[in-house]
Amino acid sequence: MACSVQIQKAMRCMNSPLNNQLFPIVAIALCVAAIGCSMGKNGTGVALYQQGRYAEALQVFEQAKQTDPANADTYYNLASTYHRLGNNAKDKKMLDNAESIYNQCLDLSPDHVECHRALAVLLVDTGRSDKAFALVKNWAQRSPRLSDPRVELARLHQEFNQTKIAAQYLDEALAMDPNNARAWAARGRMRETSGELMQAVQNYQQSLAINSVQPELYQRIGALNVRMAQNAVLTPGTTIAGAVGAPGAPSSPTTSPEQRRY
Repeated sequence: MACSVQIQKAMRCMNSPLNNQLFPIVAIALCVAAIGCSMGKNGTGVALYQQGRYAEALQVFEQAKQTDPANADTYYNLASTYHRLGNNAKDKKMLDNAESIYNQCLDLSPDHVECHRALAVLLVDTGRSDKAFALVKNWAQRSPRLSDPRVELARLHQEFNQTKIAAQYLDEALAMDPNNARAWAARGRMRETSGELMQAVQNYQQSLAINSVQPELYQRIGALNVRMAQNAVLTPGTTIAGAVGAPGAPSSPTTSPEQRRY
């Protein structure tokens, strides 16, 4: 029986002018959905990428593209690797390749969330923030029933310190889909940034109740509990929120992180 894996690895773009705020737009993920078993070419490429062997990963993803030229995730993996190499080497040609392949991914899968995000990252990093906003706004207009474009718009606006607009987009996303774990995580991050630590923990727990496989949120909850204890900000009778996340969530994730995104 065929199996699938989806693995994410955050990538910091080294030359971004943006600050490290809500869901930094300079942090992108290598999100792989390998068709077939995890030891297939996409899975092998991910393993190489995670080891920092980017040139080798690039070759494997190129092979995967030849094997299955209609797999949008393979194009995303390939573009992400070019993006990483281009940033590391400050190589414009590689970044141009990444941009072109991201667009090919979107041609194959117009609602590919990670690809929209990564392409927006590249556009911002190369001084084209207007095009990044246009990219995500056009996505929202083209797919008006999806909540994900609004989450991405919120992330972009928050990166540019437009917190009120960001909050409005998150409200819209959650009104459209109250079970969008990424939207709840984004809301939590916004509240954490503004110093509303207990509310941030609650939002993170809401996100984990929907998708428990988000290790970074367990870490954030634990860190916030420490901060709240150290700052003595808890009112009498209030207890520190459970560091393991949402009620009933496992203390250590046991399922595939195919929906994880933070």
